[in-house]
Amino acid sequence: MAATRSAALKIDWANLGHKLGLKGSTAQALASFKKRNDDARRKVQLLSDQPQKIDFAHYRSVLKNSAVIDDIEKQFSTFQPKKYDVQRQLKAIDAFEAQALKSAEATKGKVDAELQDLEKTLKNIETARPFEDLTVDEVVAARPDIDERVTQLVSKGRWQVPGYKEKFGDLSVL
Repeated sequence: MAATRSAALKIDWANLGHKLGLKGSTAQALASFKKRNDDARRKVQLLSDQPQKIDFAHYRSVLKNSAVIDDIEKQFSTFQPKKYDVQRQLKAIDAFEAQALKSAEATKGKVDAELQDLEKTLKNIETARPFEDLTVDEVVAARPDIDERVTQLVSKGRWQVPGYKEKFGDLSVL
């Protein structure tokens, strides 16, 4: 309940409608809700400040069966709220939180490394020479697999790249 109270107190009611882009009746409904929320909070505060004493004598005078009132008064006076040991759950939550933080740090490290790699690649792309200015030797040095594929095609007697004619047309008629 304390978490709910603290969350409700952190709401910036003055700017909430503006931030959400609310207009007209929706903004009025939000203002009305805020007023009802404030009134309810005030009433809860007033009631929680009052002593919570039950006047059993009043109920004995109003009701004919006072044995029921005696039984309720006896149960009320002997009532003790049950205590729960939540330490085990808190330890499990703490362990889960520690594991989540560790996982988040590992993910952050991976993301940072990938960002550095991407920044390096982007810088390489930005500073690279245009494709038209590259030589065959530079392309082969950058991608040795291209040279291996060309050697493989030539060794099989295939002098043309598959799909070249479809893409660029047949230049043999020139």
